[in-house]
Amino acid sequence: MTKRLPSKNRHSRSSDRADDGRSYRPGVGITLFNARGHVFVAERLDNPGAWQMPQGGIDEGEEPEVAVFREMEEEIGTRNARILGMMEDWVRYEIPDRTSKKLWGGKYRGQQQKWIALEFLGDDSDIDLEAHHDPEFSQWKWVPIADLLDYVVSFKRDVYARVMEEFSPYAKQIRDRRKP
Repeated sequence: MTKRLPSKNRHSRSSDRADDGRSYRPGVGITLFNARGHVFVAERLDNPGAWQMPQGGIDEGEEPEVAVFREMEEEIGTRNARILGMMEDWVRYEIPDRTSKKLWGGKYRGQQQKWIALEFLGDDSDIDLEAHHDPEFSQWKWVPIADLLDYVVSFKRDVYARVMEEFSPYAKQIRDRRKP
């Protein structure tokens, strides 16, 4: 269930351990809609052919509503958006074992994310993948939300299906605003 700006969405530390003792990294997922109701996706620099929506970690003590704008600026060079809604639940995915042991010093098995829907208020020229000193993406585009599963890597497929289910009404709402 999606709700608008819930209060105190701190991630749960009591249930963030996987079976192997490694925890899930707390983070935010960013579903950014443009004026046509399409979603921002970008191709990873470190994995050509792998596309995703922006996402990133939540710093200790940071609220998801704050982290989402910080991460968006770090990854795509802009904060020019407004929050439409946020998933009530935290959504987890596991990274393939061979990769998870290399990332984050092997501390995490995967990610536990709070997904947030935002409406982009700027122009495409506001997006700058090289704004941060360590860019993550090589290229980007806007795609219909119904096409997200065509881009996602297999281990994030269930998460993206959930995002599509919960946030599709925002795409329709934005598209309907454009109709005369």
